[in-house]
Amino acid sequence: MARGNFTSDFDPDCGDAALTSARQDIVIGRWQGLRELLRATGPNWLVRGHRVRLLAQACASSSTAESWLAAEPHSGNALVLRAATETARAFNLAIAAGRGVPIDTRRVDTAVLSCLRAADSYPDDPTPWISLISVARLYPKGVRRQELGRWWDELHGRDPYSVEGHLQVLHYYSSRWHGTHGLMYDFARDAAGVAPSGCPLPVLVQYARVEEFRYALDAAKGQHASMGLGQHWNNDGAVSDVRRTWERWIMGRVDQEVAPGELRDVNYLAHAACQAGVHDIAAALFRMLGHRATRAPWAYTGDPEKQLVKWHREVGVQT
Repeated sequence: MARGNFTSDFDPDCGDAALTSARQDIVIGRWQGLRELLRATGPNWLVRGHRVRLLAQACASSSTAESWLAAEPHSGNALVLRAATETARAFNLAIAAGRGVPIDTRRVDTAVLSCLRAADSYPDDPTPWISLISVARLYPKGVRRQELGRWWDELHGRDPYSVEGHLQVLHYYSSRWHGTHGLMYDFARDAAGVAPSGCPLPVLVQYARVEEFRYALDAAKGQHASMGLGQHWNNDGAVSDVRRTWERWIMGRVDQEVAPGELRDVNYLAHAACQAGVHDIAAALFRMLGHRATRAPWAYTGDPEKQLVKWHREVGVQT
């Protein structure tokens, strides 16, 4: 394919038109669209988690979640969104403060209490427990192992194959936060090992590889060679991991549409397949994705648009 023919669609809502419409309400300060969206979503945990996460990011810089909660103080959906919004705000403050600056644990405490209140108000929903495990990373020393384990049990009992839930634990166990590369990979491989055929959990290994790369790149301050990053993506283990994830998750469903809530996961596997030189799998994944893409993880290895143009050409996909 000629250079420049391919263009990526980096829709922040991943093609979820109903979510896009509801997010427009946030801009004008209306909460009713959010209520109708989450009411219509119901207990579809994949869709619900995707929508709550992105709504929360949009609500973090507004008072829309608070306006909804003030109008309907006993609404489980409003409490779940408020908890996710407080979690997003806590992360935004931590990012703004930068590394080496103490995190205001009072803000983390506020988010934790919001998550626990939301969990009480909507007992079946795994989403507040995902938010809770996520925000636990922001405590300077993490949380007690027993506490994290209890929260994980609550989440796992509600949605045992939640990629987002597993991903938050994976981040917690990473070297960047409160663990090690080994602990992170062990968790990812253990989760993948018990996942049934067709379940996306094997892609956690690809998430772990990206996390290790980012950590090593930060430590090397951009000096790839000194950290041995040249073989990071295409060593024998990385190639085997790509093929294993493909076989256990995607191979039997290549004709199915990629749902908005799993678009990022498929992009992680496509990125790994490209970097590992597994072009047959990369091509198949690109055909599934069409023009749809997420900026992560492509942004961690260069300009996302340029990389996608390059890889579509190299693997021989006409789009």
